[in-house]
Amino acid sequence: MGDYNLLINGQMVAGDATMDVINPATEQTIVKAPRASKNQLDQAVAAAKAAFPTWSRTPIGERKKALIAMAEAIEKNASELARILTQEQGKPLADATGEVFGTAAFFKYFAMLDLPVKVIDDSPARRVEAHRKPLGVIGAIIPWNFPMILMAFKVPPALLAGNTIVVKPAPTTPLSSLKFGEIVKDILPAGVLNIITDANDLGGALTAHPDVRKISFTGSTATGRKVMAGAAETLKRITLELGGNDAGIVLDDVNPKETAPQLFQSAFQNNGQVCIAMKRLYVHESIYDQMCNELAALAEQAIVGDGLEQGTQIGPLQNKMQFEKVKEIIADAKKHGKVIAGGETTGKAGYFIKPTIVRDIADGTRLVDEEQFGPVLPVIKYSDPEDALARANASPYGLGGSIWSKNLDRAYDLATRMGSGTVWVNKHADLAPNIPFGGSGQSGLGAELGEDGLEEFTQLQVINIAR
Repeated sequence: MGDYNLLINGQMVAGDATMDVINPATEQTIVKAPRASKNQLDQAVAAAKAAFPTWSRTPIGERKKALIAMAEAIEKNASELARILTQEQGKPLADATGEVFGTAAFFKYFAMLDLPVKVIDDSPARRVEAHRKPLGVIGAIIPWNFPMILMAFKVPPALLAGNTIVVKPAPTTPLSSLKFGEIVKDILPAGVLNIITDANDLGGALTAHPDVRKISFTGSTATGRKVMAGAAETLKRITLELGGNDAGIVLDDVNPKETAPQLFQSAFQNNGQVCIAMKRLYVHESIYDQMCNELAALAEQAIVGDGLEQGTQIGPLQNKMQFEKVKEIIADAKKHGKVIAGGETTGKAGYFIKPTIVRDIADGTRLVDEEQFGPVLPVIKYSDPEDALARANASPYGLGGSIWSKNLDRAYDLATRMGSGTVWVNKHADLAPNIPFGGSGQSGLGAELGEDGLEEFTQLQVINIAR
């Protein structure tokens, strides 16, 4: 798969150590990736800090041109990036290709935005302006489920706003990020973009680094708490996009045969390894049996395999730790509910679990209450929509949720009372670069994407002038 190097101060450099990257479809090492030391992390932050004064004063039009050039470089190398992504992450090649082109689209979107001065007051007594200033060095910590697209939630808005950045991808999926760095390194001035890798041992140092002014983190709620604590000493800005236990509520007027494919896709996209995947499904008792049967049939028909094999619809879990966790949750679910599809591994090498549907299960069980982050969906029966809404809202998480009904007024009423950062009606997990995204409760702080997401990478400065 070629050589991979860190990007520090505009140069591709070897790591002070190496680490194995495993293909989750084969459990075999595909390459030894560079592993940065604490000293190399410090070098990357120092390079970003040194580059900040010039980059922050670079006209925004020039910064936009850089984002467009980066997007074009991604598209030009899409085939190679997608293949790398499939081998390190496991997702089907078609999905990986879509992620790569989506990454380019996010760069292009942010290149269309501006940070204009807003006039708050322009009276005879005073003129008050709101300016948006860059913060400085940004630390971006990327998870393993969508290594490319989630990087594009952070890098383009940070750079457009005039910040410099140090990116740290997940230890199990560093390769696509490193290849991205190699592809775009000559587009930007040295030090503006730096990419370092670790073995889950440098996150604390990056978060606590005194020269880093903001951390943008996507990952688990447990790690998000550590990021928040680490940032507290220097009062860093933080954006946290954390775990979710998204509920879908299906009302009694829904046609199960028509809706089941959408529900299945909402739960099993990327093998369920999506922060906003539907992770628990509440279905009215009048259509419960039919919906369970339809979902089970779709699960049985799904083609599970190596993402590089043609026809594969669902790949492996990304890493062994997650594989073992999901198996434990399934074992527990078998004690409290009825598995009607899947519930077992494929019996071959790789972290494969067949898509699993569990019915006759209730709140209070691990599968319903925890974030499984894998190919397992509990289907929970209810009789009163108000009760279903209360149970959906009882979770400490609040990332996303959805209401499904032919009656949009009924659905809208429930949606407005759902305790989630995003609520969809008759769809789920629909994201776009121009739509702000963020969680409530223990699903995170702040917003990403859209103009709101861009402003998260800025400092508000008010200029108040007497007349």
